[in-house]
Amino acid sequence: MGIEVVVEGLTKSFGRQNIWRDVSLTLPAGEVSVMLGPSGTGKTVFLKSLIGLLKPEKGRVLIDGVDMVNSPEKDIYETRKLFGLMFQDGALFGSLSLFDNIAFPLREHTRKKESEIRRIVMERIEVVGLLGAEGKLPGEISGGMRKRAGLARALVLDPQIILCDEPDSGLDPVRTAYLSQLLIDLNAQIDATMLIVTHNLDIAATVPDNMGMLFRRELVTFGPREVLLTSDEPVVSQFLGGRREGPIGMSEEKDAATLAAEADRAMPAAPRVIVPQLEPSPGLPPRRAVARRRERVMSMIDTLPPAARSAIRETYARDAAAATVTAPVAGSGA
Repeated sequence: MGIEVVVEGLTKSFGRQNIWRDVSLTLPAGEVSVMLGPSGTGKTVFLKSLIGLLKPEKGRVLIDGVDMVNSPEKDIYETRKLFGLMFQDGALFGSLSLFDNIAFPLREHTRKKESEIRRIVMERIEVVGLLGAEGKLPGEISGGMRKRAGLARALVLDPQIILCDEPDSGLDPVRTAYLSQLLIDLNAQIDATMLIVTHNLDIAATVPDNMGMLFRRELVTFGPREVLLTSDEPVVSQFLGGRREGPIGMSEEKDAATLAAEADRAMPAAPRVIVPQLEPSPGLPPRRAVARRRERVMSMIDTLPPAARSAIRETYARDAAAATVTAPVAGSGA
């Protein structure tokens, strides 16, 4: 099972520019989480801070007893081996075949024999649907295939935490849908804790158990997906609705006068429908995170906003009704 990631009071700046401040959240073990936010809100910086590649000025990131901000470098280096990181562009070596790109972490960080490396690499290549392409160079394949190769490389060290940095960038809607299903299928197979940074609304609507959003140097919210999907926070409504009216501007935040003028002429927003979360592909095991998440969410449901509470109860009631319909009748069978 994946490992819980606890973030406490994280604050990061570059010089005088504050990126975000006092970010606190918990990525539940084995669940899939998404971090949304407009471009330029520090989502990638957040990922790099979790893995210890960037050092925030304040706060802690606790993973299996190690603080990725303040612990000795040797402890951080060892804990980093628990992670698999999928970069935006796949970050593949252009002169190496896909096989050698995916094998690179094993050759770099383990003493496995080449026969064992080949077995592991080919297993991961099959998982991401790239069998037959292992001999190709990154420049000879599509962007979507490079993404999947990057994901395969992130998986070869059997990570317990997977970080995906805008896995949809450069992909068309159909390939994005395939990628979304692949991420859910992976979670079903390896039960890793996953955090996906994206501004893609299709991924946000269908993949995660939990959702958060960064804006104006703050964490707007983080929690069960229903909390953000039913939120009436202006920035959340604007982002999820893809509208120009709201706090997010083209190049910078809007001032109060602009927001007031927009409010006067704004059309009412259409009611939001929470679409069902993706399920693993046929033949794969159910996601173990589903039962853990249900127990966790129901234990905190009285602390959630009313709209989120209603959405959660409706979802679980619908799931229970569907399970009743599909359950075999007692005494029946071949």
